[in-house]
Amino acid sequence: MAFFEPIGACVLALACMAPAQPAESTFQLTSHDARGRVGTVSLTCEPTGGSHPTRGGACAKLSEVDGKFDRLRAEPRACTLEYNPVDVSAVGKWRGEPVTYRTSYANRCVADTESAGVFTF
Repeated sequence: MAFFEPIGACVLALACMAPAQPAESTFQLTSHDARGRVGTVSLTCEPTGGSHPTRGGACAKLSEVDGKFDRLRAEPRACTLEYNPVDVSAVGKWRGEPVTYRTSYANRCVADTESAGVFTF
């Protein structure tokens, strides 16, 4: 029995030294436009999942800005000047830290462009 005790201790020590996994990042994303259309999706990053149609891309964009929605970089795209406001929100956690984000855009095209596609659903 004494022979296996050092081996068992070594195995336990190695298990304790495993790298910590990042805290999960999960969001409920919602958009609501002036015509009464409402969209809601879930987004999980690290690991990627949820009902967002482009969850991998959305997670990649959020990773670039460390989960700060207000720092998302707009993607170049021409939009019309039509005024049909879209309100968006994100509620959840980024790497374990609480996140609440809300903003409005002039129309759906602007929302998609300015949010780097995160609110495209």
